[in-house]
Amino acid sequence: MSDRERGYAHRVDVRADIQQVWRALTEVGQLTLWCSPGAEIRPCKGGLFRASVDRVTEFEAHIDVFEPGRRLRLIYLRSPALPPADSVLVDDFLLEPVAGGTIVRLLGSGVPATPQWDTQYRRLRTGWQQAMTRLKVLVEKQGATP
Repeated sequence: MSDRERGYAHRVDVRADIQQVWRALTEVGQLTLWCSPGAEIRPCKGGLFRASVDRVTEFEAHIDVFEPGRRLRLIYLRSPALPPADSVLVDDFLLEPVAGGTIVRLLGSGVPATPQWDTQYRRLRTGWQQAMTRLKVLVEKQGATP
């Protein structure tokens, strides 16, 4: 990341197996419960992700890495609703199985470090943080249901 870009990193420890977490990331019915109500996904390499993580701006992304149970990387497409940028926005979900559950990491990068992106950066960072908390609650609650 250059001096003119910024990113964010989030981690959530989920008390559920990695397959439950993966389904929450890649099945539309699950995604709409924790990410955004209108979320869409075509879960495959070269697939599509569309959601409004910050509840304001809709994002559309190309899925360039799709490793079931391990990794999902989103490369965001340009949007006329966002300020211009010379960088590429990326969100990379990394899953790691651990005793008693799964660690989910989200690494976001490519957000321009310019004043016109300050609000959008805060929305992305905060929106994903809140979404990851909802992911944890959803998956753990589903796992607790007999």
